[in-house]
Amino acid sequence: MEERRNVYYFHKRDEDMLAKTAPLYEATEKYGFTIVNDYRQANIIASIGDDSTFLQAVRKTGFREDCLYMGISINNNLSMYCDFRIGDTSNMITAMQSDLLEVRRYPVIEVSIDGQGTFKCLNEFSIRSSIIKTLVIDVFIDTLHFETFRGDGLIVATPTGSTAYNKSVNGAVVDPLLACMQVSEVASVNNNYYRTLGSSFVLGGDRTLMLKVVAEEDNDYPTMGMDNEAMSIRSVDKVQVKLSESKIKTLKLKDNSFWEKVKRSFL
Repeated sequence: MEERRNVYYFHKRDEDMLAKTAPLYEATEKYGFTIVNDYRQANIIASIGDDSTFLQAVRKTGFREDCLYMGISINNNLSMYCDFRIGDTSNMITAMQSDLLEVRRYPVIEVSIDGQGTFKCLNEFSIRSSIIKTLVIDVFIDTLHFETFRGDGLIVATPTGSTAYNKSVNGAVVDPLLACMQVSEVASVNNNYYRTLGSSFVLGGDRTLMLKVVAEEDNDYPTMGMDNEAMSIRSVDKVQVKLSESKIKTLKLKDNSFWEKVKRSFL
């Protein structure tokens, strides 16, 4: 950590939050770190809030590969992305200066919509009908037409995103050491005309998932979610999803592994 001394704090700038973060700012400078106002000058980016804040911090700072991200909880409850508590400032700074920390690398997925730009997701990509009507999607794995889905939507999750929206629709929790992505159904219709696998499935890191929206009246205007942000694009045809070559590097305490977080959060 000696070579990483420039810290950028990502959080709300209201009066209440500024009061909560004041001791952290003071301790940061006291122990020889430099607080920067431009995230592009930072080599440590710390979100202060909850998991949603962490996802926003990664997205708003461009999924940087040349820095370390860390999550700081303001409610003193540790979560999937928050390894530190705002009320434990001295121990947090001490850990940053010692060998109590490890760097965890999280897989990221890349989403291309009709070949017009690529978007990254740390948690999941979801596609759902924007109206009270089922969505029809042809699902391709590489060049294989795997199934025709009809239902409320589909979720493509990273391993770390497997504990979020994906888990709520009975998807599996996946170890982030596995380079893969998981596809889960949201309220699929299975009858004599439409038949899907009926369960989530996991694709290896070299696979490409193609989702082709089947044109129907008002069916080609779905709502798409990228982590905790919604995106709506008119006349969507094809969505390509694959595992990115880049990974997000995060700071974690050595005694706070992914599976310890899963146990603490759900068991």
